[in-house]
Amino acid sequence: MSRHRSRRYRITYAPPADDTLAKMTDADAFRTAMERTLGRDPYGHGSTAVSTDAAERDRREATVGGAIVLYYVSGSVLTVTVVRLVPFG
Repeated sequence: MSRHRSRRYRITYAPPADDTLAKMTDADAFRTAMERTLGRDPYGHGSTAVSTDAAERDRREATVGGAIVLYYVSGSVLTVTVVRLVPFG
């Protein structure tokens, strides 16, 4: 049996994304969805790199909890920084 713990990424929000999050009626559910998906695997969950340049692999977008999320991944400090958040409807 493996003793390896899965790495968790801290989720932070840049001011524009934080402002949008504050206006969302289901902000708590969104935060939970972020922790459950991108907080566990920021390169998974159907995310795609924003650029085709391999050096830009950490600049990504995904759909989570009813919103399009543009974010950066920092593997050295295990952080996902949401820079833009566009809720559906």
